[in-house]
Amino acid sequence: MLRLTDIKLPLDHDTLALEQAILTKLKIDKTQLRSFDVFKRGYDARNNRDIQLIYTLDVDVENPAELLSQFAQDPRVRVTPDMRYQFVAHAPPTITSRPVVVGLGPCGLFAALILAQMGFKPIVLERGKAVRDRTKDTFGFWRKKPLDPESNVQFGEGGAGTFSDGKLYSQVKDRKHYGRKVLHEFVVAGAPEEIMYVSKPHIGTFKLVNMVEKMREQIIALGGEIRFSTRVDSFDLVPDDAAENAAQDQAISNLSLRGLHLSTGDYLPCSQVILAVGHSARDTFQTLYDQGVYVEAKPFSIGFRIEHEQSMIDRCRFGDNAGHPILGAADYKLVHHCDNGRTVYSFCMCPGGTVVAAASEPGRVVTNGMSQYSRHERNANSAIVVGITPEQDFPGHPLAGIELQRKLEALAYQAGGENYHAPAQLIGDFLAGRPSNELGEVKPSYTPGITLTDLSTVVPDYVTESIREAIPAFDRQISGFAKQDGLLTGVETRTSSPVCVKRGADYQSINVKGLYPAGEGAGYAGGIWSAGIDGIRVAEALALAHPEAQPANLNGEN
Repeated sequence: MLRLTDIKLPLDHDTLALEQAILTKLKIDKTQLRSFDVFKRGYDARNNRDIQLIYTLDVDVENPAELLSQFAQDPRVRVTPDMRYQFVAHAPPTITSRPVVVGLGPCGLFAALILAQMGFKPIVLERGKAVRDRTKDTFGFWRKKPLDPESNVQFGEGGAGTFSDGKLYSQVKDRKHYGRKVLHEFVVAGAPEEIMYVSKPHIGTFKLVNMVEKMREQIIALGGEIRFSTRVDSFDLVPDDAAENAAQDQAISNLSLRGLHLSTGDYLPCSQVILAVGHSARDTFQTLYDQGVYVEAKPFSIGFRIEHEQSMIDRCRFGDNAGHPILGAADYKLVHHCDNGRTVYSFCMCPGGTVVAAASEPGRVVTNGMSQYSRHERNANSAIVVGITPEQDFPGHPLAGIELQRKLEALAYQAGGENYHAPAQLIGDFLAGRPSNELGEVKPSYTPGITLTDLSTVVPDYVTESIREAIPAFDRQISGFAKQDGLLTGVETRTSSPVCVKRGADYQSINVKGLYPAGEGAGYAGGIWSAGIDGIRVAEALALAHPEAQPANLNGEN
């Protein structure tokens, strides 16, 4: 088959236009075209009066070699690459040493699924509840019921991504096509097939709940085991004097993993563990540090959620084409480099969504964003955050970023009224440096509720200064972004993990043999898609190092 790229058609092209575009591009007649599939569809909305759809097509034709020769100088006509996923190893049916996966967010879910598909029968430990029970607890908290520190937006089956927009795209390089495997498994689990070809696929919370359940069922059917409400309280580590110190620091001890002590009181012997705990497992990071696992601070970002009416964003991005079913609710991506050297950017933009309470510890307020698949809610929201670094903003200790997060979240809790209401402020008042006392046209979507105040009291001065400079700059790109009655809600602190559990080229901890740090919590992913990809990578590394692994059966996907 041939892959044709950069095929442009009008937004409202008819059903025969794609076929005609292929015939015209390849200069063939209809009898030579056997079939075609859409591999990717995006759009160019830079001129919102003339929005173009841009296709990548896989085409089955007669005499493909002859056509390739004719178009040898055209990079937009190439052989369709083989993007099928290939397993790297498999386990015998009588496997005795079962690997363990800690955490059942996107990274742990895909690590466990790949291991199960290869026959390794993983044991999965999840500190939170199964996804439906967890959903009840999370929605209950939003309706002013008590916070469950083990069952909330951050903890439980599906991970933090379950309560998000469900975006399935990122800037991660995917030369081995792991991303296609992630999308394929999501479709098998019930995701819309369009995620395989639209340029910015998303799923939404309600669909994700069903999909996570089906993927769990597949892991169990393949011999895996899931243990909910089971937290790792400590690691059984022993000296490994024979190991070479990858950290090149003699103060760091080389260790080997022998087992796990669990919150249930059980001891689980194991020599291979994928650690996919997510970015909010602060107690686990403390335990790792206390037990000598090499951990270092990493940059992350802090700021607020910003809300506008979705209709305004649609008009600015799509003009008269706003509301077109192919385009859906408009998104945006904004970056501003401030005079003070800081960078402010939009993060986790949720078209037609809501701002949600994402606390995982009592006495703290955290915001996040969520959308359903339809993206039909009234408001658009995104995080507007400032990048911070350990060297400049939280020096001196590998876990200092966690303490900064906790400090800001506690300030937000106090400013909100100490009842899990979030502090909020109108954009115009924030820019003018005055507290807000009444809402305008933009109605807050955050539950349990908001308290109007002065947000400069809950973040460092450099955050206030930077965002005050950035919002008017963003208004020059999206007219109305700085409107008086747009809404800021705080505080956004969980943009990414504040720590990195360092790993080597073999994907194992640089000083603990058998421990495979993975995903967003370990500092190696950001979002559902990249976390799933990292889960696959780490599962492969573990499988190849497993003492009972057998050569791969290279027949593609199971």
